[in-house]
Amino acid sequence: MTDPKRGGQSPLEMPPLAARSGPSGVAPEFAVVFREHHDFVWRMLRYFGVPAEAVDDKVQDVFLVVYRRWDDFDRAGSMRSWLYGIARRVAADLRRGTARAERRLRAVPDPPPAVDPDQALAQAEAAAFVERFLATLDEDKREVFMLAEIEFLTAPEIAAATGVNTNTVYSRLRAARALFDRAVRRFAPELRRTDGQPR
Repeated sequence: MTDPKRGGQSPLEMPPLAARSGPSGVAPEFAVVFREHHDFVWRMLRYFGVPAEAVDDKVQDVFLVVYRRWDDFDRAGSMRSWLYGIARRVAADLRRGTARAERRLRAVPDPPPAVDPDQALAQAEAAAFVERFLATLDEDKREVFMLAEIEFLTAPEIAAATGVNTNTVYSRLRAARALFDRAVRRFAPELRRTDGQPR
């Protein structure tokens, strides 16, 4: 639940798109998609179990697939749903040992943001709570809850990304939210100082 440390060469820093094979005239749009959705793809790959040391390479794999299959994207659909499906397949390929890694990226971590210590502690506690909660859900509810509440995908986007019909998405999301509400009520005492005063 912490912010990813990103750095190194990105697909935008590779040889110009026009110099490589692929659909013509996509460079400006591709650059926008990369900038707007890089962090989403990074988080999805980590969610699918890609190790931290490999995730930057796999982000690059995802966006290479996006570039090569640019003409396959349904403009009436959701870009994030499409990216989600590609990221899931890339992660599955890695797990099966068949993915071909692109050249390693030189790590250049972002400088840590200046955060108030109390705020940082509260954020860390909240993140830890959400991680513990997600671990209690079955895979179906966890996937829907994570996409809706953490990534802010709509139910139709989730349905398109996961291949589940929209009514089932709503049903799983309602169940997961009910469990989350109960977990929050149980967790509430932990959010108070030992003197009983709210933080």
